[in-house]
Amino acid sequence: MSTTAEKLAELRAKLELAREPGSARAIAKRDAAGQASARDRINTLLDAGSFQELGALAKTPGSASNPYGDGVVTGYGSIEGRPVVVFSHDQTVFGGTIGEAFGRKVVSAMEYAAKIGAPMIGINDSGGARVQDAVTSLAWYAKLGPAHEKLTGIVPQVSIMLGKCAGGAVYSPISTDVVVATEESYMFVTGPDVIKSVTGEEITLEELGGAKKQMAYGNVHHVATDEAAAFEWVREYLSYLPSNAFEPAPVINPGLEPTLTDSDLEMNSLVPDSDNAGYDMHEVILRAFDDGSFLELAEGTANNVITGFARIDGRSVGVVANQPFHLSGALDAAAADKASRFVRMCNAYSVPLVFLVDTPGFMPGAEQERMGVIHKGGRFLFSYVEATVPKVTIVIRKAYGGGYAVMGCKQLGADLNFAWPTARIAVMGAEGAVTLLRRRELEAAGDGAEALKKQLVDMYNEFVATPYTAAERGYIDGVIEPSATRLELRKAMRMLQDKMVEDRPRKSKQIPI
Repeated sequence: MSTTAEKLAELRAKLELAREPGSARAIAKRDAAGQASARDRINTLLDAGSFQELGALAKTPGSASNPYGDGVVTGYGSIEGRPVVVFSHDQTVFGGTIGEAFGRKVVSAMEYAAKIGAPMIGINDSGGARVQDAVTSLAWYAKLGPAHEKLTGIVPQVSIMLGKCAGGAVYSPISTDVVVATEESYMFVTGPDVIKSVTGEEITLEELGGAKKQMAYGNVHHVATDEAAAFEWVREYLSYLPSNAFEPAPVINPGLEPTLTDSDLEMNSLVPDSDNAGYDMHEVILRAFDDGSFLELAEGTANNVITGFARIDGRSVGVVANQPFHLSGALDAAAADKASRFVRMCNAYSVPLVFLVDTPGFMPGAEQERMGVIHKGGRFLFSYVEATVPKVTIVIRKAYGGGYAVMGCKQLGADLNFAWPTARIAVMGAEGAVTLLRRRELEAAGDGAEALKKQLVDMYNEFVATPYTAAERGYIDGVIEPSATRLELRKAMRMLQDKMVEDRPRKSKQIPI
């Protein structure tokens, strides 16, 4: 019979093997590439010393010589003192591919996240399915689907993409709330070699699934320069969210700058006098929220709309804003997709919404119709109507046509709507309206048509497309000075922080898809 000392020695020996279970060749290859180990990645992401590993001695069945861990490290720790659950693929063991023990460990971690109500973070660097495990690997990939479904809308789910992630290794991450990738990472369902053998098409890794390409496609929400930057972005992202859907988000530095500041006053001159001149909506965002706090999501796709998190009086809010610098802020299918996904995320975690509006409406054209602008625009509208969080809208300049409707108008369910005196609210812009309504007069004017048109456009802007018409009819709650925006938002959110909405029970909602 072995002694206690011998048993302790055996345990320590096994744990030492589990610490670096990959082959010497695989470890040397990783080190030569300058990559961190799975455990080092976790320790960089989490608070120092907080990581507690689970399943370190798990093995895939079939052979006693199979390495510990089965290609994934799982456990829990903390970020800024708040609990999180995490897994990290280990490329030195079976290339980080999924096997039976791997699947069990990840599903168990996800169940643990649901049980304790903590964010679930996956650090992905995987070759996908484990070919030699055949259907077992596929079965455990499939098992991840129900595990994600049980977490969705309950706890924040984050995927960090490192290295080359292929096949099933991209289906799990795309089921999470946000996907963060490094510039050197790749995502694709099938690699270039398989594509060439099946279709004959030749394509490079970068063209197929480079991080920036995948962001342009709408699959990645942020591209970081390196792993350290990706981990820092995730830490900041989680600071805007609650640990779960039943808790409030952290309050950070409330009560800052309680009176009008020089930064506030700068907003009075941000919008150009010419309706056709552009400006950067980021300049408004910088001044409208706490201390310039703003974390943008999906900044590499659909740049005509800006989405991201900010704070008002220390509390998190989600921001959806048109960007006049891109397509004049017009909405299209891609922008509607981007905005509706973000609105649904904010609603799931009880983060209030602020809309900043400057849009001439939806982008016209046959290509937009082919891309499904009708159902994608409808999905954006539906997502906003469905959201029960506090909703505040500020019309900065143009709010025309369908753009007025989907960008948080009062009739769509906004709790408070304000407009700057620079706002233009109408079915369409003055040029289009005058051409449509006064065509015969303009045709009859002959050489004086241009002068007449200018006169009619000026009259339309002064008496029709004005915020005061909307204010008189109660379609907006007030016209405010731009410099008052930050403090008005603060008052609004204080009033709305205990908002309650009763929703009729139903099995599911038929969102336009």
